[in-house]
Amino acid sequence: MRLVKKPDEINGARAVVLPGVGAFDDCINALRKQELLEAARRYIQTGKPFLGICVGYQALFEKSEEFNSCAAGLGIFGGKVVRFTGKPGLKIPQIGWNQIEITRPDCPLYRGIQSGSHVYFVHSFYPQPADDGIVATRTTYGESFASSVWRDNVFATQFHPEKSQNVGLQLLKNFVELAAK
Repeated sequence: MRLVKKPDEINGARAVVLPGVGAFDDCINALRKQELLEAARRYIQTGKPFLGICVGYQALFEKSEEFNSCAAGLGIFGGKVVRFTGKPGLKIPQIGWNQIEITRPDCPLYRGIQSGSHVYFVHSFYPQPADDGIVATRTTYGESFASSVWRDNVFATQFHPEKSQNVGLQLLKNFVELAAK
């Protein structure tokens, strides 16, 4: 495992993880500044496993409504990132444990993970995919949202597997096993 800071450092990687903490524009602008935005697009085209986490998940979409965002996302998936509607009694950001409903049991990330398992979230925004067929899990927090997606070699989670104890460890183990194939 290595931290990539330059586009040529991605070459030869067996898998890539785009983590995320912070805001959509900050993430996209930092990737662009380091010339990693196009490198990530090129890597995804190789067919090797790619995992986006939190803002790294959101960055895979076309655009975000966060803070009147001006940055275009990677555009790997159609759709946009929206804010929770703020229903009465709903605390935003969502910080804490919530359940995932596995909608794509064939998704290799969820091998050995039960639908209804709890994972850890920290977010105020979430993607609305244009294609519901990519949604691998859904979660309800005032409204139902796509808490993870999967298409071909690209996987992404709104929740943080690294903070999700045994469920998250299993998910990350499954991703590493995909990279080893």
